[in-house]
Amino acid sequence: MKCPGQDTQYWSQDAIFETECPECGHPMEFFKDDATRRCANCKKKIVNPQMDFGCASYCKFAEQCLGTLPEEFVAQRDDLLKDRVAVEVKRYLGTDFKRIGHAAKVANFVEKIGKKEKANLPVILCAAYLYDVGVKNALKKYDSDKPQYIEKESPNVARELMGKLGAKEELINDVIEIVGHHNRPAQDDSLDKKVLHDADMLTHMTACEGKNGVDDEEFCAKLDKLFLTAAGNDLAKQVLIEAK
Repeated sequence: MKCPGQDTQYWSQDAIFETECPECGHPMEFFKDDATRRCANCKKKIVNPQMDFGCASYCKFAEQCLGTLPEEFVAQRDDLLKDRVAVEVKRYLGTDFKRIGHAAKVANFVEKIGKKEKANLPVILCAAYLYDVGVKNALKKYDSDKPQYIEKESPNVARELMGKLGAKEELINDVIEIVGHHNRPAQDDSLDKKVLHDADMLTHMTACEGKNGVDDEEFCAKLDKLFLTAAGNDLAKQVLIEAK
């Protein structure tokens, strides 16, 4: 069965449109399901400016459905997957709004720290949403949401959810490597683990009132020892001290 969006019998008059080549300005004609076309004048391969590649960010059949995906999209595909992971985690956790909110805050800090540290954003953003996703199984099996039980249960749930979205095995394994280790990363551990650690710790600290009344200079010295990345340390001072 064809995806209705790709079946010509459902197309309207705007399914075929004209545009200009962004390289040379020569007129080009696109069908709406063309991923790319080559300009007849300059011979450059041009990405369809009106095509929505949203489903291809998670669908394992994207290449068969859309043909050869443009390089520009392939480079972003793993990064776009994080949005689908976020949706799946929200659906999986249901009414556990505390965990959902925590995951969203961690992901926000992960993105800010990861960009500055040049970490692997697709990996750490997916890991941020999936870090505590094992809480449901932990409560069911052990009647506890202690970190060691969440850490034990999260990898299997994370693998199932990412597999459901058609994520690549390499990406899944990299995410599981982070999700399955909640302990403080060692000095020689990966940058991705350190970024996630800093983002998670900062999220917990923003909800803690223990910093109130502590001298700023003394508090800064403590932060220097707690955070593992320079960007994480800077963001912590910005959020916990400058914003007071």
